[in-house]
Amino acid sequence: MTRTNGPNYLVVASLSAALATATAAPSTLSHAQTDQTDKSACEEVKKHYLVEREQLNARTLTDLLFEATQKDCAALVEQFLAEGASVNVRTGIGNTALIVAARTGHADIVELLLARGAEIDQRNLNGVTALLAAATNGRAPAVKTLLSAGADAAIADKNGVTPLIAAAFKGSEEIAELLVGAGANVEDVDQTGKSAIVYAAGRGSAPTVQLLLTAGVDINRRYGNDLTALMWAAGYSDDAAADDGAATVRLLLAKGAQLDPADNRGRTALMIAAGRDHAEVVKLLLTAGADRKLRDKDGKTAADLATDDAVKTALLP
Repeated sequence: MTRTNGPNYLVVASLSAALATATAAPSTLSHAQTDQTDKSACEEVKKHYLVEREQLNARTLTDLLFEATQKDCAALVEQFLAEGASVNVRTGIGNTALIVAARTGHADIVELLLARGAEIDQRNLNGVTALLAAATNGRAPAVKTLLSAGADAAIADKNGVTPLIAAAFKGSEEIAELLVGAGANVEDVDQTGKSAIVYAAGRGSAPTVQLLLTAGVDINRRYGNDLTALMWAAGYSDDAAADDGAATVRLLLAKGAQLDPADNRGRTALMIAAGRDHAEVVKLLLTAGADRKLRDKDGKTAADLATDDAVKTALLP
């Protein structure tokens, strides 16, 4: 969630920053443009190889290996490994070629590197594994390849972020399903006290919330600052569609989420929804029986916290 005028713990930018080293912007090129770009990119790698061929050493081979991996040049990756590049060599920040291939989504190179002996669970200096890098960037084929090869879904980075938490934060339902199917712990929390269901709820990702509930997550578990999944869903992020936020709240209510527990400020899900002027969620919670008369630790009701006139009116007795 990115809105900063709400309570600090309703902002999840910290996780976004923690994942930044493993995040790459998705390509907007067409398939034809991508194919042409890939061919051109690999030709550039070949040119670099020809320039260095007479003076190849461990460093130049390493540079060529990482360049070929980044640009999805599988034949060249295989060639450089055959010429002596180390499959487990690391960059200054500890990335291996496998982590790079997973991050960029080149599942064919992931498979090739694993076949050549790449250490599947090697971490970089931030604690990021290939599986976490793939999950963070929405690379489902790479995630599937890594899991099939035995990647450990339980390994978290230095911030306690697991692949499942990253997938939930990114709204990657397919990847979350792959990870849960591989036995990922659905109750793991990061260093901020948030779990996968918290991030999924805050993103308005009802299918992922459903997946996690089916996997056994306690719907009324308290997380950091005494927040529940319903509270997070009620205060869904600005980059989530209102319909998605409402659908997630509707799902949690149908599954038995308790209406009126309060967080460490004394605020209920209704108060949180009101404070963010989430009109549809306010209506859903009121219809379900949420108590509009409750007050937080500052003595404010949900109506006091709302700024939108229509929301205020809906909350009046």
